[in-house]
Amino acid sequence: SVHSCTKETSPFDPLLIESKTAATVVLMLSSPEEEVLAKACDALYKFASKGDENKVTLLGLGAVEHLYKLISHEDPVVRRNAIMVFGIMASNHDVRKLLRELDVTNSLISQLAPEVRALNVIPPLLELLKSEYPVIQLLALKTLEVISKDRETRIILGESKGLDCLLKILETNEFSDLHVEALAVLANCLEDVHTLQLIHQTGGLKKLLSFVGVSTVPSIQKNAAKAITRAAYDSENRKILNQEEVEKCLINLLEVDNDGVKVAASQAISAMCENLASKRAFGLQGIPQLVQLLSSDNEEVKEAAVTALANLTAASPSNASAVAEAEGIEPLVNTLNAQRDGAIANAATVLTNLAMQQPFRVNIQSRGIMSVLEEPLRSTNSQVQSKAAFAVATFGCDADARTELRSAGGLGPLVELLHSKNEEVRRNACWAVMVCASDELTAVELCRLGALDILEEINLSTGCKNNFSEAALEKLLDNNLSQKYSQMGYLSSSNIIADGFYDCGQIKPGVKFLSLEELSMQELTDRRAIIFINAKPQEE
Repeated sequence: SVHSCTKETSPFDPLLIESKTAATVVLMLSSPEEEVLAKACDALYKFASKGDENKVTLLGLGAVEHLYKLISHEDPVVRRNAIMVFGIMASNHDVRKLLRELDVTNSLISQLAPEVRALNVIPPLLELLKSEYPVIQLLALKTLEVISKDRETRIILGESKGLDCLLKILETNEFSDLHVEALAVLANCLEDVHTLQLIHQTGGLKKLLSFVGVSTVPSIQKNAAKAITRAAYDSENRKILNQEEVEKCLINLLEVDNDGVKVAASQAISAMCENLASKRAFGLQGIPQLVQLLSSDNEEVKEAAVTALANLTAASPSNASAVAEAEGIEPLVNTLNAQRDGAIANAATVLTNLAMQQPFRVNIQSRGIMSVLEEPLRSTNSQVQSKAAFAVATFGCDADARTELRSAGGLGPLVELLHSKNEEVRRNACWAVMVCASDELTAVELCRLGALDILEEINLSTGCKNNFSEAALEKLLDNNLSQKYSQMGYLSSSNIIADGFYDCGQIKPGVKFLSLEELSMQELTDRRAIIFINAKPQEE
């Protein structure tokens, strides 16, 4: 018999593939196997290097889009081989056009970050900044921006006089088209205390802030504010920025006619508030501008401004007074109807910070705060729920405010929050119920809505009970003495029995406590009589 000696051929065999098998190899770029991907890229590299016609063939087969996904692949060999194919194909005009559309440059630059440092690439990159070709300067800056996200690289950049180089670009008007990118590199450097101190000591920080002060380019102003925000996450950085009076710069940015700049400046103020000296400085000058921003048509601006006010007024009575003096109370109450959850939560926070001072609390209550809080109490966002319940606890110490909440239908959603799985929401809701249970009408309504049953359930669970849950239950029972006596079997010395009290005997846990009306509708039985106290003289 004749045996067949032919063996199967793969598209990689021989590696110099022909046009007819190129389509098969391009399909293999979707393989989940790293070895297949690496070999496919290698084969395409050899195919593309044979001439321009082959590059056009690969372009038509969609190879560029597949390779684009592979340049950020987790396997370094696959990454390298894919980038090599791009390198050879980029000599074709049509391929270059598609690479620009896909914005491949930024992806390629990001691949440099891990190895640059090791290659000591910073000095040659700084040399490229002196190039007479703007496109080379731009790419050098973009590369520096990516690699300066690494702390060690930032130190090398400082030691290589790179910071001076970047500041010179900012000081030179002819380089205005490079200012945004130069600022982006400096923004990375500001995050690092060591580098920020270096810029500060050489007078660079003063130059940078004055550059931002005179710039009229919104993207530069916005990026500068974002850089300050990132730097301000570190306490040492905040001290340095405060020494350079960064507050003046940020307050000026609040008045720029650009929403993005206003948002970024407000966020930077929020971050700098952690420094007490900054907090005082903003209180003296920045609060009126932030209050004005509460009336912005832009919801993002509104949210950023009210968040800054929440940070400024936290544990600062003088800043709270400044908000009230800037006529901020009315716009703050209006912000409780904002569209963004962050704006609503922070508006509630500012109002509770102001309410620590009696005259402001009275002013806020006169604007119907309790009826406005009814909607935030129904929110599905736990931050909004928590802050709204906290506000109810703050303002609920006033009898008129409790009546207002009851009339607005706010007790129902408040009781619902007792069910929350979020510990902070549950605690604040318990606190609010405890405060609102101070008068009998509200306590009775809370019991009717099921608050007692839920609180009993909470208190039985060691994981759910909190400082306020037991106190809230006791307060509710103290204003429902008939139920307290029925459930507990005793009353305390401060509990005064009045007309309307009835004793229906002790009920077992889990059994519903019936109202007097419900009991009166039951048929007579031979069980013990229900004792009802009614000392009023009967009318004729």
